[in-house]
Amino acid sequence: MNGYSAIAAATFSGAAFAQETLSASEMAAKMDSMPTVYGNIQYVVKHTNFDNGPSEIEHADNGSTLGVKHDHEIAPGLTGFFKAELEYDADDKEGNNGLDSFDEAYIGVDSDNFGKVWIGSDDSTYESAIDEIYNFWEVGSGIGGDYETGEGDLVQYQSPSFSGLTLGAAVQVNGDGDNDQKSYPYQLAAMYEVDALELAFAVDSNDGEGSNENTYGLRASYNLDNLRLTGSFETRKDEQDVFGVMSVYTLGANQFALAYQLEDRDNGDKKDVVSLQALHNLSDNMYIYAEGYFGGGDDNVWQKTDDNDNVVAQSDERTVAAVGAVYYF
Repeated sequence: MNGYSAIAAATFSGAAFAQETLSASEMAAKMDSMPTVYGNIQYVVKHTNFDNGPSEIEHADNGSTLGVKHDHEIAPGLTGFFKAELEYDADDKEGNNGLDSFDEAYIGVDSDNFGKVWIGSDDSTYESAIDEIYNFWEVGSGIGGDYETGEGDLVQYQSPSFSGLTLGAAVQVNGDGDNDQKSYPYQLAAMYEVDALELAFAVDSNDGEGSNENTYGLRASYNLDNLRLTGSFETRKDEQDVFGVMSVYTLGANQFALAYQLEDRDNGDKKDVVSLQALHNLSDNMYIYAEGYFGGGDDNVWQKTDDNDNVVAQSDERTVAAVGAVYYF
C-alpha cells in the first residue's frame, strides 16, 4: 500500500470508528456475542519396548487441535450452540497439510426445561457415560469398551437433572450412501449423582456390526476430597468383558493416577495393563506429564515373519514410557 492509500485508509477507519463509538455496556455485549476460539498443542516422546522384540522411540504429535464455539439466546431459557474442532500434526513439517482432519463438529439447542439436543460429530452418549478410564490417559492404555456406534452422524439428547438423575440417548443415522447399508444404531444412558457418588449405566445396540450383540456398561465413581476412585465393567455377548479400576489423586498443581484394566475375550484370550501418570500444571495454560504402561496377555502385540509369512519371533508383552507437554488456551 502506498503512503496516500495508507493515509486514506486510516482516515476512513477513524471516521467510521467515530461514528460507531460504543458505550462500555454495548462493547461488552458485542464481545460476548463473538465466538470463542480455543486450541492446544501437544507433544510427546514415547519409548516402546516389546519383550523379546524391538524397542522404538518416537517424537510425535499427541492430538493438537484448534477449535471455535459459540452459543446465543434464542428465547428466554432456550440457547442455540455450535462447536467445530479441527486437528493438525504439530511434530513434523515435512508433508504436513495443516488442519487436515477434525474431532468434533455439531450444532444444537439447550432448553432449561427440556434438556439438550445436538446433531453432528461428538463423543457419543455411551462413551461419555462409561469410558472414563479409557479416555483419561494422555497417550492411552489400549484397552477400552467393545462398542461399535461411532462419533459421527449422531443425533443426541441429554435431559435436565431430575434430583441428580440425568438421562441420555443417541442414534447414528446411516443412510444408503453410508457403506451401502441402512442402519440406525442407538445408545441409551442413565447417570445419577448424589453428593460425592456418581453412577452410570449405558447400552449400545451395535446394529450391523460384529456379532450385533448389545454392549452394556456400568461405571461408579466416588470423590474423597482430593482423591477420585472409579470402577467400570463393560460386557458384550460372544465378544469380551472389560474391567477397570482407577484412582486419581490431586495435590496442589500435581496429579497422580494409577489404573488397572483387564480385557477378557470369549475365545479365552486375555490381556491386561497397569497405567501410571504423574502430571504437573506449570500454569493455568500449560502442563507436563510422564506416563507408563505395563501390559501383556495372550494376544501377540508384536511379531516377525519370514519371506513365507511364517512367524519366527513374537512378543505378548509391551512396556511404554512417555513424557509430554501440553499448552492450551
